[in-house]
This record gives sequence, C-alpha cells and structure tokens, in this order.
Amino acid sequence: MNDKIPKPIDNSAQGTIAREAWHLFGIMSEFVEATERMNAIRPAVSLFGSARVPQGHPYYVLAERIARLLSDAGFAVVAGGGPGVMEASNRGAHKGRSPSVGLNIELSREQLANSYQDISLVFRHFFARKAMFAKFSSAYVVLPGGFGTLDELGEVLALVQTGKSAHIPVILVHEPYWRGLLAWFREKLVGEGMIAPGDMNLIQVFDEPQGVVDAIFKHYEGRSFAPLASERESLLNL
Repeated sequence: MNDKIPKPIDNSAQGTIAREAWHLFGIMSEFVEATERMNAIRPAVSLFGSARVPQGHPYYVLAERIARLLSDAGFAVVAGGGPGVMEASNRGAHKGRSPSVGLNIELSREQLANSYQDISLVFRHFFARKAMFAKFSSAYVVLPGGFGTLDELGEVLALVQTGKSAHIPVILVHEPYWRGLLAWFREKLVGEGMIAPGDMNLIQVFDEPQGVVDAIFKHYEGRSFAPLASERESLLNL
C-alpha cells in the first residue's frame, strides 16, 4: 500500500477548514476598515501603558497631560481604547483640538471601552490592531505598563531596528520605572551581542510631558510627518 496517498478528509475537518477560510475574510475586513479610517488622522502618536491604574494615579495624570499636549500640538492621539493609561490618553486628547482614537480589542476581561474616543475601532485580532498602531504612528510613547505594554514596545523596536517600519521616535516615560529594564538591555542584550550598541539609541526616556512633545518635533525637523516613499513601501510589508 502506498502510504503517500492522501487520506480522505472527514466532514469535521472539512468544516474546520471552511471556517478558517471564512475567518480570513473577517481579518481582511478589519484591515480594510481600519486603514480607511486611520488614513484620515495623520499625523498621529500612539500612547501605551497599563490598563490597571485608576483615575488620579500619577501614571494616569501623566498620560492625560502628555495626550493633551500632543493633541493641542496637532497630533491625533491613538490609544488602546480601554481603561487606565489608555483612558487617560484618550481623555487628554479628547479635551484637546485633535482627534482621540481608540483601537479597542475584544477580551474576556479587563477591556471595557472608555468614553473619550472621537474615533473608535474594535478589533478581534491582536495582530491587526498592532499593525494599525505601527502603520499610522509618527511616534510611540510608552508609559509604565505590563505584558501588553512590553509587547508593544518590543514590537516597535524590532520593526524600527529591522527597517520594516519608519525610524520613528520610541519614547519611554518615567525613567525610574524603566531603569532596571534599560540596565538589563545594556548589560545583557548589548553586553552579549544580542543587539548592537547603537540600537540603544532607538529609545529615548523623559519624565516631563513637554519633553516628550519637544522630542517628537525635534525628530521631524527638516522633514514631513508623512512617511517617505521608501517608508510607505516598507509599511506595506509589515
């Protein structure tokens, strides 16, 4: 008997394959809708941070101040749409003169849409949502947070390092929170040759909101906030 002859697929497996195929159309629709709506809001800055900090927490207050300054400076502010730092970011932008954008994600817990979104999108898939953050942001501003925040930080650093994204500012806020991680980067990642010493220059750290805004404008001195032709081409291949 020839073992290489494919065995018939049972009905349950065929049903799974059909569902997966149709699932791809759902993913495509998320990309199409988000791209159409996000194209109109540039320049934009993405803010990240913990969903678990309450109103009045120093990180909440800091995020709200940064978002308000960015909004009044002409940047749409893009956040995750949920509570905590995400809410503070949308809230600060909502009070300013530029759009407050929420890229919401469907989760079983923790993610409840905040009420400070001028433009609200809902995603089922993390990777589609992450692609929108990367594709349409002129800068990433990262406040203290947990695994999700670290995931976004690692994602954008990898994209910028490898040239899959434009070289945008990646700014950490509140140096005491990030001090240990940055020391580990220098000691282990640079020290053991996992990244080049110059890769540490991809990261900037500020404590004051105005310093964040000034750093973004300084980065774009002499060029437009819009992606260059070569950068647009790279973004097509995220």
